[in-house]
Amino acid sequence: MRFLAPSVRALLLAGLSLAAVSAARAEEPKAFDATLVHHAVLPGATFAAAPADAPAGLTVSGRYTGAPNELGRRFDALYSIYDAKTGLARPFPGQPVQGFSGIRALGDGRYLVLTDNGFGAKANSADAMLMVHVVRPDWQTGRVTVEKTTFLKDPNRVLPFRVVNEATAARYLTGADLDTESIQPVGEGFVIGDEFGPYLIAADADGVVTRYTETTVGGTTLHSPDHYAMILPASPDKPLPAFEVSRSKGYEGMAISADGKTLHPMLEGPVWIEGKKEEKGGKAVLRVYDVDAQTLAFADTVRYYPLEAPTNAIGDFNMIDETRALVIERDDGQGDPREGWAETPAKFKRIYLVDLAQTDADGVVRKIGYIDLMAIRDPNGVARAGTIDGIFTFPFQTIENVDRISETEIIVACDNNFPFSVGRAKGKADDDEFVVLEVGGLLAAR
Repeated sequence: MRFLAPSVRALLLAGLSLAAVSAARAEEPKAFDATLVHHAVLPGATFAAAPADAPAGLTVSGRYTGAPNELGRRFDALYSIYDAKTGLARPFPGQPVQGFSGIRALGDGRYLVLTDNGFGAKANSADAMLMVHVVRPDWQTGRVTVEKTTFLKDPNRVLPFRVVNEATAARYLTGADLDTESIQPVGEGFVIGDEFGPYLIAADADGVVTRYTETTVGGTTLHSPDHYAMILPASPDKPLPAFEVSRSKGYEGMAISADGKTLHPMLEGPVWIEGKKEEKGGKAVLRVYDVDAQTLAFADTVRYYPLEAPTNAIGDFNMIDETRALVIERDDGQGDPREGWAETPAKFKRIYLVDLAQTDADGVVRKIGYIDLMAIRDPNGVARAGTIDGIFTFPFQTIENVDRISETEIIVACDNNFPFSVGRAKGKADDDEFVVLEVGGLLAAR
């Protein structure tokens, strides 16, 4: 190549680099082994008392969780709604700690976790308070302690829309106000990703909302059907308002850069463009944005996470170094298929290692490798339930927590969708399960 003009040589080298990236993208992600190290359980029926200054109505939760044909109806009598699938009855006295939809290791065996938005929908969660917790699993006893609970509130009226507790001083937030699904510690407080807007919300250490932003990139703002500005027409002959993000497909995952300056919120579902789900290279993709962690300002950069199936969803997203990250990708099934009782058993529950710096020409990130949460080795019989013939499964509908805790280990936890999901045992509402997995091969892969 010494006889080529410098400009031609540069073009050829650039082409070779692009070809190398394309070849890397064409490779299938490699499967790695996972071994169960620890297993601990927080009972699903774990409750927190509402703060003393909260409205009296928040001492009870689950009033609006009747059958689908009764959605929106209030049931005031405790335990008047019975669920034969789980054997549980509601409403409950107190606030369920609920399943968790985001986790970050704090060190010293403690973890920051985010309670999901109550009972799964805006319409049934007006009495479900939004909470952030610090928990500590005891791997020897298998128990999990909730050390601290912080309730989210908006006394300074930062949110620009009406909230359930609008007329109160503290304005405690509920699952009818926000669908909290992802969290990152930032400074003395934290930033939360929401699915209703989708919005990003910053709060201080006391849970007080300090900043709010909508998803506006390149001059376009994304809306879900639950965005505060979405209003149905008064007449059936009027067109429905357009929206780009499906219900419950907002910010399910949100990583933060190694230097703590940039957040990377990821949508759970593809954006709809002209009536079709967004695709790249024949695969449905999820948008990953760059956001200033202090100002919550969106950059124009957009990357794309490719789903292995268009009906899959992601559960959590955390960086492990400057460019590589862990992503939970799952189907909607629940229950161990080996046991034979589940109507739609869990099949696809994986944790992928991706590299945000390795993207193809469309901005699609490279999937380096994965572990299968339905095929975890348990040679030492560590599991408290779920191991058959030396193989442990994590067969929950929603698995929404993953973080690296050492050079070879990760922590994984489910969102139990209390009191509805039944993934571990037939006829029993799921608990919140935490596991530590040895996955040194995956974490070292590049």
